[in-house]
Amino acid sequence: MARIERLLLCSCEGTMTVDDARAAAALGGVDVKSVNALCTTDLDVAGAALEADGTTMIACGQMTNLFEELAEELGADARLATVDIRDRAGWTSDTNAHAKQAALLAEAVLPHPETPTKDVVSEGTCLVLGRGEVVLPVAERLSDTLAVTCLLTDAPDDLSPDGRFDVTSGGLKRAMGALGGLEIEVDAFRELRPGGRGAGVFGPAKDGVKSACDIILDLRGAGPLFPADHKREGYVRADPGDPLAVERAVAKARDLQGVFEKPLYIRFEETLCAHSRASRQGCSKCLSVCPTGAITSAGDTVAIDPDICAGCGACAAVCPSGAASYDDPPVGTLFARLRALASAYRDAGGTKPRVLFHDADWGSEMIRLSARFGRGLPANVIPVAVPSVEGVGHAEMLAALGVGFAGINVMPGPKSDRAVIETEFALLQAIGGADAATLLDVAEPDAMETALYAANPRDPVADTILPVGGRRDVTRLAATALNSDEAVIPLPAGAPYGKIEIDTDACTLCLACVSLCPAGALGDNPEKPSVRFQETACLQCGLCASTCPETAITLTPQLDLRKDALTYRMLNEEEPFECIECGVPFGVRSTIETIVAKLEDKHWMYKGSDNTRLIQMCDNCRVNAQYHQENSPFRVGDRPAIRTTDDDLKARDGDTS
Repeated sequence: MARIERLLLCSCEGTMTVDDARAAAALGGVDVKSVNALCTTDLDVAGAALEADGTTMIACGQMTNLFEELAEELGADARLATVDIRDRAGWTSDTNAHAKQAALLAEAVLPHPETPTKDVVSEGTCLVLGRGEVVLPVAERLSDTLAVTCLLTDAPDDLSPDGRFDVTSGGLKRAMGALGGLEIEVDAFRELRPGGRGAGVFGPAKDGVKSACDIILDLRGAGPLFPADHKREGYVRADPGDPLAVERAVAKARDLQGVFEKPLYIRFEETLCAHSRASRQGCSKCLSVCPTGAITSAGDTVAIDPDICAGCGACAAVCPSGAASYDDPPVGTLFARLRALASAYRDAGGTKPRVLFHDADWGSEMIRLSARFGRGLPANVIPVAVPSVEGVGHAEMLAALGVGFAGINVMPGPKSDRAVIETEFALLQAIGGADAATLLDVAEPDAMETALYAANPRDPVADTILPVGGRRDVTRLAATALNSDEAVIPLPAGAPYGKIEIDTDACTLCLACVSLCPAGALGDNPEKPSVRFQETACLQCGLCASTCPETAITLTPQLDLRKDALTYRMLNEEEPFECIECGVPFGVRSTIETIVAKLEDKHWMYKGSDNTRLIQMCDNCRVNAQYHQENSPFRVGDRPAIRTTDDDLKARDGDTS
């Protein structure tokens, strides 16, 4: 955002109080003017400010449209910025929310990176599903704007062909894709013949008929075709017995024609993915939490379909390696927002701030209703709107505690995935304490107010952190600020942090675990058979344990804050065996000795022979010894002497010496 030159505050006809000095300090000392009714009797003040050079920030969210129209009239579109502090920090039963107002103003001027997007083209090809009595009237209405095909679940006897749309019947077997790229497969597919007299006649049935469309309007009255169907763009579903719902669905389907910008919510880095290695199953956290089915297994990594992804961010919240990261906006932007809010709140004299994570739609409406008709938010509860509450994982919540918030409140919406949120909550409480956060599972503003006003937050950390780096880095920084730097914190099963232990009696140092570790947490030593481990790099993906042929590896979820966790430590090490011929070290001494002991004079190939010596040789000596063995299959006779030019000259001259 451009530098703010002036700020206009409004008391909304005396219903809230503002503090010019604290507001000015939050924005770096800008000019501040307070009025009583900026949208009505004091509108000329806004006009004069917008006509001046530089950017004017108006602290009013409700009347944003009015100020945008005024700025357009004055040619000042680029010089206007707006922010809401009334609903979030003005209308409250607490006597003083000026520190929170300052925090919200400081947050409003932070840069907000643009979300990557792609164009989705919908040409208006629409498939309408359901019974004929419901579908056909809808098809008639949509046919003036969309290219409609009806797929009837029944076949009425008195059906007449209609040239405005196509009519078919059959059973939908499969549907996949999203807006502009939906694919279907139909069994018992029959198409209504356009010709002939009397009632229409359907053609012969065919199974496995495949087709494509841009939009699916589902009026079957059955279950949805897709998981989390409300998040599947291009799929509209309504109960055929509810006329109002059908009307809304028809209107929505009609609007799904044209070119749309589809946000690319998730940035995915394949090289960091720990899903699989060498056909061994590793991490599958994102697969298990994706509500829309946008994530599928693709060999050693997963694949994320951006057209199906609805941007809930659950995959990024649970991804242990950072391969999947939220990009709407990036997590670093949220870290910066939290730090700016906590810092500005403290600088303005506030104490024990609490953060309230909520979604931008349902949660914001709850706050607006509470502000207008209830007690509003407590003065120390700072709301942070996010695209999806599921995307707020343990790292984001720990970051909030690390920058100085005294407590965390998360308010999921009615369509939020509670399982993901509860899993991340358990991890947060294990690291930050049982009293670190509260899950506000409420449905009404009154219940939200009751929970927030009744809470008694603990003191925030004394030494705040600078939340930079990835989610794992910030987690460790915040955990160290909240706990002793010598602490080892037990974590719930499935946590993405922990150690591994190796049963040295069972381990043969085959190093399969080292070769498949996707994070480099396991390493070896080229000079000596060994397995080393760096705990901070371990993702607890389980690939090492599933790969180990001796099942010698055990995983233990924990967060080790000691400095030793940053370096490699030895898990198992042995002396190499020295070749009995050349003395070159190779293999593992205990393994070679065990094999020799089990085979010597016990197996028919090793009775009365020197074959056990071959096991005790390096690769080069073993090949050489086998070649020179009597009856060796590798021998083809002695190599003849090389004939030179001198030999030819001697033969010509008859010299036989």
